[in-house]
Amino acid sequence: MTKHNHLWVLMLAAGLLTLGACSKKQAAQEDVVLPVTAIQVLKTDLPWNIEYPAQVAGSLQVQVRAQVGGILKARLFDEGAYVQQGTQLFQIDPAEYEVALQRAEGSLAQAKSDANRTQRDYERMKKLRADNAVSQKDYDDSLSAYEAAQAAVQVAQAGVNDAKINLQYTQVLAPISGITGKEAQSVGSLVSPAGDGLLTTMVQIQPLWVNFSMPASQFYKLAQGYTEGKISIDETGKNPVYVEAVTSDGRVYPEKGSIIFFDSSEDVRTSSLAMRAEFPNPENRRMLMPGQFVRVHLIGAVYKDAVLVPSSAVLNTPTGNLVYIIKEDNAVAAQPVTVQLQDNMYIVTEGLKGGEKIISEGLIKIRPGMKVNATMQKFELPASAAAPKIPAVTVDDADVAAFDQALEHDETGDEQVLPEAVTRGYVSQETANATQPAAK
Repeated sequence: MTKHNHLWVLMLAAGLLTLGACSKKQAAQEDVVLPVTAIQVLKTDLPWNIEYPAQVAGSLQVQVRAQVGGILKARLFDEGAYVQQGTQLFQIDPAEYEVALQRAEGSLAQAKSDANRTQRDYERMKKLRADNAVSQKDYDDSLSAYEAAQAAVQVAQAGVNDAKINLQYTQVLAPISGITGKEAQSVGSLVSPAGDGLLTTMVQIQPLWVNFSMPASQFYKLAQGYTEGKISIDETGKNPVYVEAVTSDGRVYPEKGSIIFFDSSEDVRTSSLAMRAEFPNPENRRMLMPGQFVRVHLIGAVYKDAVLVPSSAVLNTPTGNLVYIIKEDNAVAAQPVTVQLQDNMYIVTEGLKGGEKIISEGLIKIRPGMKVNATMQKFELPASAAAPKIPAVTVDDADVAAFDQALEHDETGDEQVLPEAVTRGYVSQETANATQPAAK
């Protein structure tokens, strides 16, 4: 055998050995059954439970301005107090307007006297004209004088009315029922409607408005889901969607709100739609105040027959999202899905029907066609998604007293804080400690 023949024989033997080793390795891999954790895809009704940051506003906010000029004589309200519509807030010096009214009333009396005189002249001329004792011109002149005197009475009466209105304007009244702001002009200042006539501001807190923004994508999904029947708005029609407000300490405002406005166009800067909810405040309590930041929940909208999977069961790839389905022979198959994230879960809108067995953890190790040994775990709707457990605000006399005490401390800065104000969350413990008298 030549040298070249030996070389070919060695190369052929090496190739056969390598091929045999690869075949054994592939067979060994095919025989391996990978242990995995799996869940069954859940199909159930899912409440729309998405939270939005929001800010409270008064349903009316007005500027109280002087409508006549003069010296500001008195402020008749406490800043920050709740006042009823029609309550007098300021008094402008009325002296010059009282004189103007007297002058107008004198002018009216003079005009009426002239009217009576011209009427008597006209009545005489009328009788004389009937007897042809005066000329037609004299009769016409007496009639014109009488009519002009009547017009002068109307002008004088208007002057009296104008003077009365200006005199009334010296009493600045509350245009709405609500909370007053700080005074903008101090007593003794000269105010003028043509200049800086702002005296204070008022805000109406019954009802209250809560403004928030919903991402446009969620709004369109909600609208589209409702149109397609995938999202229901209370099937009975008795309890429509409502809004609840949650304060910064996690308590729910006791009154339900209703959506009264959403913008007609999307804000291109934030890709969101401005929305407004209205909350009743029947006793004008200050549990929510204009300018306060809260969180809002939409209650009542439900995804019908939502197909749900945990977020850990979805693998994000450059080509899209997918899950690994375990088939009857325990082999794994990749299934593309279209999903929406909500409450650490995915709502599957395409790709799954519910009831499938899918791998829920360790997806990075999985390859299509692998055999697995699945340990099933129960996948349920989280309690927070079905009914968030948030303590409700309680309304009682102690609560109101503590809140009033907290307000008093905030305004004066030198009052002791009641323990209830701390326990109910109106003031911090540090603030309470700072207001306590020093130990003797």
